[in-house]
Amino acid sequence: MKAIILAAGYATRLYPLTENFPKPLLPVGGRPILDWLTSDISPAVDEIIVVSNHKFAAHFEAWAQTKEKTTVIDDGTSTNETRLGAVKDIYLAVEKHPSPDSYLVMAGDNVLDFSLLPFIVYAKKSGTSCIMCHEETSLPALQKTAVITVDQDNLITSYEEKPKEPKGTLAVPPFYFYRAEDATRIPEAIENGCNADAPGSFAAWLSARTPMHAWRMTGSRHDIGDMKSYEAVRDSYTGAKS
Repeated sequence: MKAIILAAGYATRLYPLTENFPKPLLPVGGRPILDWLTSDISPAVDEIIVVSNHKFAAHFEAWAQTKEKTTVIDDGTSTNETRLGAVKDIYLAVEKHPSPDSYLVMAGDNVLDFSLLPFIVYAKKSGTSCIMCHEETSLPALQKTAVITVDQDNLITSYEEKPKEPKGTLAVPPFYFYRAEDATRIPEAIENGCNADAPGSFAAWLSARTPMHAWRMTGSRHDIGDMKSYEAVRDSYTGAKS
């Protein structure tokens, strides 16, 4: 299994911190955000692929020099207006680094207070591509994220991106497990209208065409999207709970 970390965004809401420096390498709890993610998943993956834009590629390459089995891909874009989008960045990694079995895909700007290893174990046992989910009771929050419904076996029965009237209360963060045969369908998805910018749009498209399961998070995640959310965890985060 290979891991793909999406790190090609421009983080304009964190300017001036990220005007000339990538958000996934900002320090949280005394370490770059990516250090927390990669140290957790490293035992379970064969290779970690960080997809960067051209503007910040050198920063990631310098960081990766001290990391084992870590590769940086430059997607060739230099501005927020010309970005490829998360789904195309995923496929860029799939094309350049084919996996014989599966991919763990995640955003590079989240920190978690739980390990991703149980999610990987669950996904491999399920035999399908999988997503993570968590309960969300706030309607405004549900309207800003992907929302799913599942059956008694946690098989996804509906998947909507930013619904005005959510069918359920299970929100989907940007962490996915794709079987290799499913990941190679990204060009088909984009050709059929899949939004290339939002990472969850491919999972939504795929779930309507092949069985997918959902794993419920065992803790909390911190999405670092603006200065307020960054300051909330910058000095207090201590990693996944044992």
